[in-house]
Amino acid sequence: MRTALITGITGQDGQYLAEVLHDEGYKIYGLLKGQRNPRAELISSQFPYVELVEGDLQDLSSLIAVLEYTQPDEVYNLGAISFVALSFKQAELTANITGLGVLRLLEAIRLVGGQNNPIRFYQASSSEMFGKVRETPQTELTPLHPRSPYGSAKVFGHHTTVNYRESYGLYTCSGILFNHESPRRGIEFVTRKVTNAVARISLGLQDHVSLGNLEAKRDWGFAGDYVKAMYLMLQQDEPDDFVVATGETHAVSEFVQLAFEAAGMDDWERYVKIDERFFRPAEVDLLVGDASKAKEQLGWEPVVSFRDLVTMMVDHDLELEKAKLGQNRGV
Repeated sequence: MRTALITGITGQDGQYLAEVLHDEGYKIYGLLKGQRNPRAELISSQFPYVELVEGDLQDLSSLIAVLEYTQPDEVYNLGAISFVALSFKQAELTANITGLGVLRLLEAIRLVGGQNNPIRFYQASSSEMFGKVRETPQTELTPLHPRSPYGSAKVFGHHTTVNYRESYGLYTCSGILFNHESPRRGIEFVTRKVTNAVARISLGLQDHVSLGNLEAKRDWGFAGDYVKAMYLMLQQDEPDDFVVATGETHAVSEFVQLAFEAAGMDDWERYVKIDERFFRPAEVDLLVGDASKAKEQLGWEPVVSFRDLVTMMVDHDLELEKAKLGQNRGV
């Protein structure tokens, strides 16, 4: 039985990846910070096959101890301060976890694994590294120009992953994933904020949603599709880096429109208010990826369409809000 360690196990990617690895017969460990992590119960109840281990991407000694205990064949580093807006407010924390956390984990792998116990490593890189894009669409060779502390930290982690591969011969891969969403997405992210607001508006629980830049364009896919690419990267004979994307770009306004349509409302603009607080200090206007390399070398293809993704998220939030209403009414 192969063994995998997942950091960021409580996030959407960690949960979907755990399901993929479980189907492949892995023993799975999930890294969790703190003994009283509020999301530990969620993982334990919904993913009983995941054994939670305590560790911190800010503490090298804890990472060494976790690797010595779990003895993983594969490590998937999905842990990060991943909310771009928060990174502007907590830039140092973002750099320490999202950036230096990669260095600490790779150093722990180098010390614990070595040649006798090689550990394959996956780094969750991000399309936010491209930032002020130099070319469209973006590929593995597109120059990086991050426009946020989060993007800058991801660039550091990305280059560090390459450096440990070239310097120490470690099996290290980076997946440059473009925006990927799901019903498990955190409510603080714009896509889930929109679908949850649409559900609540359709049920009469709120009257509008406040958003920032509706013209920003992104390449959106389904997280459940994207984690399969992560797994495939670590099954190759040689380590490499891959863009994972749909190749389609959609404005935030299009996401909002489809979300309202999925709930049976066509006049979406009457429910949306623009709030300057949600604009970034430095905006990333257009991201769209070219995943040709992943398709050719990994045999990976996205399955869920943009429209189906939006509908899936709205349907989930409608059921969630209806269930809350039922609980409040004692049903």
